[in-house]
Amino acid sequence: MNILGCGSALPTTRHFASSHVLNIREKLFMIDCGEGTQLQLRRSKLKFSRLNHIFISHLHGDHCFGLMGLLSTFDLLGRTAAMHIYAHPDLESILGMQLDYFCKKMDYEVVFHPINPAKVETIYEDRSVSVTTIPLIHRIPTCGFLFSEKKTPDHIKRDMIDYYNIPTYDINRIKNGEDYVLEDGTIIANNRLTTPSTPPRKYAYCSDTLYHRQIIEQVKGIDLLYHEATFADCDLSKAQTTFHSTALQAATIARDADVKQLVIGHFSVRYEDEDVLLKEAQSVFPNTILATENLKIVL
Repeated sequence: MNILGCGSALPTTRHFASSHVLNIREKLFMIDCGEGTQLQLRRSKLKFSRLNHIFISHLHGDHCFGLMGLLSTFDLLGRTAAMHIYAHPDLESILGMQLDYFCKKMDYEVVFHPINPAKVETIYEDRSVSVTTIPLIHRIPTCGFLFSEKKTPDHIKRDMIDYYNIPTYDINRIKNGEDYVLEDGTIIANNRLTTPSTPPRKYAYCSDTLYHRQIIEQVKGIDLLYHEATFADCDLSKAQTTFHSTALQAATIARDADVKQLVIGHFSVRYEDEDVLLKEAQSVFPNTILATENLKIVL
């Protein structure tokens, strides 16, 4: 997971607006696209051509103002593969007018997938991963996204292939859990022939939202949770009136959901040093880190 931006609504010299990119088996998935995202994408040295899916959590500018520029740049780079965008239905007409005016006769198609932020549903799925919406509470319709990697086939032991002279056409079936039957009818149990593959990983992105305990069950036990922590607990009233969370609340969600690691971000400009937010979160959930631009986390 690559963090391109972790600031909140007002631009600063220290933080870019919200955007993340996930690399799942060399496929890139972008979450949110604030101003400056395409610059940060270049700095990250991620391959533009591997990005085919963009998920927008909600239609506040710090989460989507960079989208038009990014799409235009892709056209200038000669892109031909379709770009798929998943967002609230209102974005389709807004973006459509911009594309019609600024990007006439693009050489690639922008495919829009309207989503319902208030509903838990799987909005994307392929052989590697599924993406499910996480309904959040904000001033406008907003959702997070849960990326759930699918299990890969088990690893077959090379010495077992040689010992039992297993033909190539049987190898994939064994990797996917089948036993192997010898010519004399002897059954060789699958667990003798294979070792388990790496457990599938899960990542959840939750920004922006009021403290919302209903998400706990959906993110239970995941590997990594990104949760907004716009304010410190001393500014709880401000968090409540703006429908944001505090670092303490983000950490409480992580602790009660028993996640493995928490990353906090979407920092208010009022904090010149986000260590106050980090210490507050770590007091509840020690395995917390601060989001920073171009931070790369490998699960």
